[in-house]
Order: sequence, then C-alpha cells, then structure tokens
Amino acid sequence: MAWRIVGLGLIAILLSSATYVVAEWQQAIVVQLGQPVRTVREPGLYWKVPFVQSVTFFDKRVLAADTGSAEYITLDKKRLLIDHISRWEIVDPLQFYRTVRDERGGMARLDDIITARLRQEVAKETFKEIIREKRDVIMETVTAEARTLAQPFGLRVIDVRVKRADLPPEVQASVFARMQAERQRIALRYRAEGEEKGREIRAQADKEREIILAKAYQESQSLRGAGDAQAIAVTGQAFGRDPGFYGFVRRLETYERVFSPETTIVLRPDSDLLRYLDSPRERR
Repeated sequence: MAWRIVGLGLIAILLSSATYVVAEWQQAIVVQLGQPVRTVREPGLYWKVPFVQSVTFFDKRVLAADTGSAEYITLDKKRLLIDHISRWEIVDPLQFYRTVRDERGGMARLDDIITARLRQEVAKETFKEIIREKRDVIMETVTAEARTLAQPFGLRVIDVRVKRADLPPEVQASVFARMQAERQRIALRYRAEGEEKGREIRAQADKEREIILAKAYQESQSLRGAGDAQAIAVTGQAFGRDPGFYGFVRRLETYERVFSPETTIVLRPDSDLLRYLDSPRERR
C-alpha cells in the first residue's frame, strides 16, 4: 500500500513537471538547457520534457512603464524636469527573451531609448515652446522614433506621454521671483495708464461742464435782460397812462414794506410819505 502511494505521488510529480498552462493574457517560451526551443502564443494546456525543459511566461497585455523624472536641457539652456510614461507590448516573445530576457530588462531598455530620444527633441526647442505649444509634437516624434528603435527587441511602443514637466526645485524660487516682478511691472504700467486715462476723462468732463455752465449763464442773462426790458416797457406804459395811479400803487407797496406792528416811525405831518393817508383823492 505504501509503495502504491509513493508511486502515485511520483506520477503526480512527473505529470506536474511535464505540463504547463498558458492563460489567455499570457504567452510563453519553452527553454531547454538555456536555449529557447518553442514559442507558445495561444492559451491552453501543453506538454514539456520534465526536468529538462522550463517555461518562461510573458504578459500579452499592454504594459505601462512609469519612470522617474529626469533633467533635460532646452535650446535656451533652461533646466527642465520631465516625468514620462509609456505604453508598450511584447509582440515577439522569442526575440524579447533573446535580447532583454524579462519585462524588467525590457522596461529598462525602453526607458533608455525614450530618454535618449526625448533629450534630443527637448534640446531642439525653447522652454516656452515646450510648455505652451510643442509638447504634443515632441511626444509624437519620440513615440515614432522609439517604436522603430524598440522593434529589434520584440517590443511595440504604443505611445509616450509626459506626466509632468516642471522646473528643478532650486530654480523655481528664482523663476517665480522673476515672474512676480514681471507681473508687478505690468500692473504698475496698467495703473499708470488708467490714471492717465482718468485724468483725460476728468479734464474733458470739466471742460464740458464749463461750456455747459457758460451757455446756461449766457442764456439766463439773455432771458433776464429780455424780462427786464419787457418789465420796464410795461411799467413805462402803465406810468404813461396814469402817473397818479402808478404813484398811488407804489406808495401802497412802500406802506406794506415799511409799516408793521414792530415798527415805530416818527414823521412830520406834512411828510410826502403820508400824503395818501391824509386825503388820497385830493393828492392825486
């Protein structure tokens, strides 16, 4: 019984050593004594020579390589930190195994290719062009060239993108100080232009105000003169028709202004002011 159990165990070990499973997201290379002998691209259960052949699996899915930031020099000698990310896949596992062995080696080789091409492209453009306009163009160029250079390694580069492009920490403070000074200079210029424009507007408003006041004064004086002339003409006509009645009315107006309960006036009986109080009919 014991020998039977031992035999079944040995058979199980032999079967497990002689078979392997390739998942849907995997591809494999069968290696015999250090040399690849077969490539398996389709999923399923496969046989191999136990203890002689080994299987190396590679991912069939799209992989991403997120490397750390590196420093680049632009055309105008500005230092720039760029952190890029790439997407790639293994299209030829046999060539991939012969050249870089595993995914870690593939990512290292791909990072070298992308970094070198990115350094060349960044050196062709100025800092402002990279930040504002040329980033997409640079990444398209780097992607195309990296795709060509990665083919001998069994890789296909899908795309390369910049995650972050920034200044080194030791440069940021000075750059921000220059930016702040530039903004302050622009603000002072705008304030000076605004004050000058305000003075022009106020001067124009004062000028228009003086013109309006002068015209209004001229018109009022003209109307006042016309009214005075008309009043004099009416008064003259009234005086010419009945001088006695006119004198009587004027005396009454004088009485109204002069005589009041709070006023005490001492006059001679024959005063001209009191003649209408004595006998108005006789004095006309």
